[in-house]
Amino acid sequence: MNMDSDLQIAGDLMEVPHLLQPEREHPVTVAEFAGLARELAADPAQWAPHVEYDATSRWYHRLRTGPGYEVWLLSWVPGQGSGLHDHGGSSGVLTVLRGELTERTDRGVRTLRPGAQRVFAPGYVHEVANDSLEPVVSLHVYFPGLTEMPMHESPQGRCAPAAPETVPA
Repeated sequence: MNMDSDLQIAGDLMEVPHLLQPEREHPVTVAEFAGLARELAADPAQWAPHVEYDATSRWYHRLRTGPGYEVWLLSWVPGQGSGLHDHGGSSGVLTVLRGELTERTDRGVRTLRPGAQRVFAPGYVHEVANDSLEPVVSLHVYFPGLTEMPMHESPQGRCAPAAPETVPA
């Protein structure tokens, strides 16, 4: 320590209240929303009792809301998909909880396994589907809350296929 300095710090810096960041009740940054999704994914007691499957359409349940965000739980039986869409003015975090989803964009195809997360900005266009033979459960955080989901159509009716890219859990 330089003893010639006019500034010397004594004691524990963490005890100086104005230097501590207050703990937030709700997430506000992209990293905090991704963290919320990971926290929920790691605790099946918070989401597993709400899971249902519907053979006619994707099933969904609003799991949580907060100031400026929503958390949705979705289930997908084999063959169900979202169609090519974006999320209007909302950003989002998609987290696979159980099973395997396929995400198609104009940049290619990804396989999303349990624990995989996709973070996207407003205007991100993709198609998500259960191309597997098993049911899938996923968690979706939208901020601000989802108010629109414009559908898109590519010349082929879906995003162009490309070499699959597997996203590890």
